[in-house]
Amino acid sequence: MSSQINESVIRDVIQEVLGRLGNDTNLPHTAAVSSSASSAVAPSGSYAPPSCGCDSKKSSQGGRHGVFATAGEACDAAQQGFLQLQKQGIEARRKVEEIVKTMCADRATEWGRIELEESKIGRLDHKIEKLQIIKLVPGVDWIRPDARSGDHGITLEEYTPFGVVGAITPSTHSIPTLAGNIVNIVAAGNAVVFNAHPAASRCAAMAVREFNKAIERETGIHNLVCIIEEPTLDSFKELCAHEAVRLLCVTGGPGVVKAAMQTGKRAICAGPGNPPVLVDDTACLKRAAESIIQGASYDNNLLCIGEKEVFALEHIADDLMNAMQTAGAVRLNGSQLQQLTQAAFTFKEGQGAGCPHPVVNKDLIGKDVSVLAQAAGIQVPNGTDLLFAETDENHPFVDEEQMMPFIPIVRVGSVDDGIRAALKAEHNYKHTSIIHSHDVNHMTAMARALDTTLFIKNGPCGAGLGLGGEGYLSFSIATPTGEGVTNPKTFTRVRRCVMVDNLRIY
Repeated sequence: MSSQINESVIRDVIQEVLGRLGNDTNLPHTAAVSSSASSAVAPSGSYAPPSCGCDSKKSSQGGRHGVFATAGEACDAAQQGFLQLQKQGIEARRKVEEIVKTMCADRATEWGRIELEESKIGRLDHKIEKLQIIKLVPGVDWIRPDARSGDHGITLEEYTPFGVVGAITPSTHSIPTLAGNIVNIVAAGNAVVFNAHPAASRCAAMAVREFNKAIERETGIHNLVCIIEEPTLDSFKELCAHEAVRLLCVTGGPGVVKAAMQTGKRAICAGPGNPPVLVDDTACLKRAAESIIQGASYDNNLLCIGEKEVFALEHIADDLMNAMQTAGAVRLNGSQLQQLTQAAFTFKEGQGAGCPHPVVNKDLIGKDVSVLAQAAGIQVPNGTDLLFAETDENHPFVDEEQMMPFIPIVRVGSVDDGIRAALKAEHNYKHTSIIHSHDVNHMTAMARALDTTLFIKNGPCGAGLGLGGEGYLSFSIATPTGEGVTNPKTFTRVRRCVMVDNLRIY
């Protein structure tokens, strides 16, 4: 495959990924992707290094424990790391998995605080928890061969590595996504090179450096996990084009998915979501209210799987909202909702500006409830997790993936109306949808109509990732390209070995 990748395609990818949370997307070709990431000043006494690993011994490839100035250096080093891992086998993979999970648990408080100080979005308690639950990400034990035996011998199918994986990580869950991807990707036998979101690139580089130190110490493998210290448009282009990179793992919106797949490399794409919730008249409203609050408030609603809008049957909507208030959420009245809406969105006049939808105010993404309440003109009790208000189904808070601790409640006349409205709000992303119901027919109808990758019944969104429901955890959910919740097998090739007419012992 040619290493020459269309520059405009790559620019589309990087601008959508890196521009989503407020970075300057009108950048010169060689400029750093975010001035805010490189110039942000942390509070006194907090983590704010001028670079990552400057006090560490340089590796033979020119980097410092996996942190490199250029994508080319990072990819070359990762290729060597892959070859070292290949020689050491399954036990080395298992050791890396153990290192990453143990370090995330042991350093959750420290690293969670560092990430929050840099990204300035989300909640500290949830930043910490997202690192503590990395232990739930599946690893080496997920990789098991499949075998067949018959009259004509035996066949073994094994799940084998690609080599080097190129990955983009978001600022919403920088270290957790990076760590979870390392567990999956290395468990499959690969090395990885990260191009982190610039709003959380320093904490990502810090984590990579610390992981590599431990990996080097325990296994002797150098640069198994690599990262570009200061990501640029050029670095992403070079990462995608590098001959050692066999597979991409990309997070972003529809434009990113389309552009990533045009690079000529196989791409595992985690696209956007706007998860709707349907509540019918058979549901336990107390449980539904508590689940909605838990999911929609988690890390200030930064989760792509998080509840973003609720459709409630008309004759139980008031009871549901009362249950939400009883559970601690705060309801906004009409004028307060109007103030918050004006603060949360920029409204373009007409269609001439090429922006048919309201634009989310990035200054409010991932901010605490108190910040949103102030924008709405009210004060809320300390410890309030979520704001809500009644809206119609065409309200911007329904239509947009706003990633704020606020959720709109929409009355619908029937389950069919609710499913129709939910399908419209989900925008055919096929990401996540949720229902609270004890009617199997209603559950089935919504599941078939929305056809989402995750469909949760009678629980919060996290249940779809093994957090309160059965299953397993990953921070990368590949909806547009169909892999679903990623796991080690996602990052493997299937190879078949056949022995004809022999080795069958019976």
